[in-house]
Amino acid sequence: MPNAPRRPLASHGRLPRRRGWATAATVVASALAVVLVSGTSVAAIAGAQLATAPHTVQLSKDDQNTAKAADITAIKGGANILLIGSDTRIGQFDSDEDVEGARNDVTILVHISQDHQQLTAVSFPRDLKVPIPACTNPQTGTTYPAASSELINESLGHGGVSCVVDTVENLTGLTIPYAGLITFDGVIEMSNALGGVDVCVAKPIDDTYTGLQLSAGQHTLAGQDALAFLRSRHGVGDGSDLARISSQQVFLSALLRKVTSDGTLSNPILLYKLAGAALSNMTLSDGLAQTRTLVGLASTLRGMSTSNMLFVQYPVVDDPADTAHVLVSEGPAHALNVALQQDQKTSLTDSTTGRASAESPDAGGTPAAGSTPTATGAPATGGTSTGGTAATATPSATPLPSSITGQSASEQTCSVGN
Repeated sequence: MPNAPRRPLASHGRLPRRRGWATAATVVASALAVVLVSGTSVAAIAGAQLATAPHTVQLSKDDQNTAKAADITAIKGGANILLIGSDTRIGQFDSDEDVEGARNDVTILVHISQDHQQLTAVSFPRDLKVPIPACTNPQTGTTYPAASSELINESLGHGGVSCVVDTVENLTGLTIPYAGLITFDGVIEMSNALGGVDVCVAKPIDDTYTGLQLSAGQHTLAGQDALAFLRSRHGVGDGSDLARISSQQVFLSALLRKVTSDGTLSNPILLYKLAGAALSNMTLSDGLAQTRTLVGLASTLRGMSTSNMLFVQYPVVDDPADTAHVLVSEGPAHALNVALQQDQKTSLTDSTTGRASAESPDAGGTPAAGSTPTATGAPATGGTSTGGTAATATPSATPLPSSITGQSASEQTCSVGN
């Protein structure tokens, strides 16, 4: 929030482990499908779909005022949007009790640079312990006390969407005037509308929790299979939520390459289906739920190279008091916060793919059966633009600390089973 003092990173105590249903809904997938539609048809699509979209939610007063006065295409320092994934119904957010499932299991900050040349999507692990500020739910007036150290996915239960926004603002020092809440049904409808998303698997995935079983190689995932892939934690990497984030980035990068391809952007019927699938499963903040805002958002991203769309994980370290939780890695987090605050063009360094993703050994993104690519960070070839992290490392770009993992959307990577 622009006028509120920022809290320092807190010391973290031990908290009991919370286990709700880990949706891992495709937050970025649903939202970016709306904003990446072509500028010529987005106005008609947005206008028609907003008329039937779910009701909106308010953010805190400062954020509401900023969104009301701002032109999303010309915000000084770039535009910030918080995307939240949860299977919880809106009506449950305002309970005075800790409602099981009322959690933001997916929290992603999307920063679009002021010059419209780069998009950075920052994933915050759900088991990250952070300070949650005192929150008042704008919808009900219910107030919630501050918590000096709490899991970030508890912030939704501390005052709804606005409290999640306030928590991330408190953590990053940014102003976030736009937000959207997405349910897991969106990925099913969107993946079906696209005819599936092509995903590379480097090492077989066998997840008894989600029922997902995938051999090494290329798979076209749609519907429940796509949702199971995005939910899978026990079947990828080391079985952690951090591994799931990097596996999700494999899917989301492949989805963005498909959404931004000429075949999709030139098909108005498909665009309409994508927008409908996303918006019908989203609850938007008042400022985002405006046709002019969605049209402006589309214009800021029109023509942006997928090599300049970065997915990164907020840097964390293990909590020595509880291995199920993680803490902010303060040095790298400060560097990332400053880069976002100053709207710097950034690049990822080599060897920065996450715990459950690896560079594809070939341009097609299909490993040989049973092979496991190494995470070299070498650029991939082919696709809609030059792939690989090296493609984003221009002389004017600020390299992020090597401990920050992620990839560009152009980089062809594979999910690694455990």
